[in-house]
Amino acid sequence: MAGSNKRIAKELADITTNPPEGTKVKLADESNIFIWEVLLDGPEESSVDGHVVASKSQKPEKHPKALLRTILTAQQQGGRFKLKLVLPTNYPFKPPVLSFETKIFHPNVTNDDKGSMCLGILRSDEWKPPNQIRAVLKMVRDILVTPDIDNAVEGAIAELYKSNRKWYDKQAKEWVAKYAGKK
Repeated sequence: MAGSNKRIAKELADITTNPPEGTKVKLADESNIFIWEVLLDGPEESSVDGHVVASKSQKPEKHPKALLRTILTAQQQGGRFKLKLVLPTNYPFKPPVLSFETKIFHPNVTNDDKGSMCLGILRSDEWKPPNQIRAVLKMVRDILVTPDIDNAVEGAIAELYKSNRKWYDKQAKEWVAKYAGKK
């Protein structure tokens, strides 16, 4: 367990001093290095009619896969999402458990009080000891930008994303305003 604590402390120090974009991390309880609180700002990337806009000040550029895989419109923008990251005592040999504490309308996050997320790297059969929390947090942000419809945990939301994107976008924006407004 001492090696686990050392690795966790090193990763925590790295992430708090040099956090991934739009991410803030701290211990949920200073006496417990195994439970982290993560604040994730909704990404700034958005799409407008198949054009990618990295920020409001840039001109749109045609995205080569716009028809196959849509980039997040502005649904999650302006939101701040609270996540809980629980590290097992045998980390890094077992993956962490990540859950959204903030409700989110998204095909890859369960729409219940658990807020579980579909993220392949966190599955026991895919987790490898060299993996790091920084990579996990970057992947979470990437999933917010580009939902993984093929591996959705909320089938109805994924179907809505594919079949009625306008209504999906409206619903997602409403949930951001209701549950994830920055405070």
